[in-house]
Amino acid sequence: MTDPTIPPITEDDIANYLANTPDFFERHAGVLAAVQLSSPHGQRAVSLQERQAEMLREKIKGLELRSAEMIRHGQENSAIADRLHRWTRELLMTRDTQDLPLVAAREMAAQFNVPQVAIKLWGVAEDFSGQSYAQGASDDVQAFASSLPRPYCGANPGLEAAGWLVDPGAVASLALIPLRAGEGQDAFGLLVLGSPDPQRFAADMGTEFLERMGDLTSAALSRLRP
Repeated sequence: MTDPTIPPITEDDIANYLANTPDFFERHAGVLAAVQLSSPHGQRAVSLQERQAEMLREKIKGLELRSAEMIRHGQENSAIADRLHRWTRELLMTRDTQDLPLVAAREMAAQFNVPQVAIKLWGVAEDFSGQSYAQGASDDVQAFASSLPRPYCGANPGLEAAGWLVDPGAVASLALIPLRAGEGQDAFGLLVLGSPDPQRFAADMGTEFLERMGDLTSAALSRLRP
């Protein structure tokens, strides 16, 4: 008769016993050989050793997939670094200051495969005020750019800045990057990237790389300010 004062043995009790008694199966080798488990690859039963081997193979496969993913990310990061290097080099090689916005936009489109790029500046030095990139930004756009704590990414709702692109009607997603001389300062320009792919600049994408591009563009174009 079972003693009601003794709690029943649970599966956790058995698992803990086996985990803390590693020599159990040495003393009871026949039990180890007789254990049959269901295979995850069908209805057949397999031995404990076979099941362990299957689990090990699955673990190795998972590690291989993770390793391949890490290698792919590393290759992608290396390619991005190369493109950034070439873009920055073109800016440094530009001798005429007034050409900097044009070079920045052209090379950004070429190096990063962005279909449409536009840059507008305001408050530039008088020597550059007649350039096309220094005209056409309304007070509303300037205030909007200054209000952005980070780049805007998302659909094209017909914003004024989208109209600076060559073919705004073909743009399904936008990235609007404010240009600032320093953190916390009002924007002195806006960098606009447009793509026909609605997912290229999705609203939920990370903006760290775009922020860095904005910082570099701001630093280069600060030479046009008074």
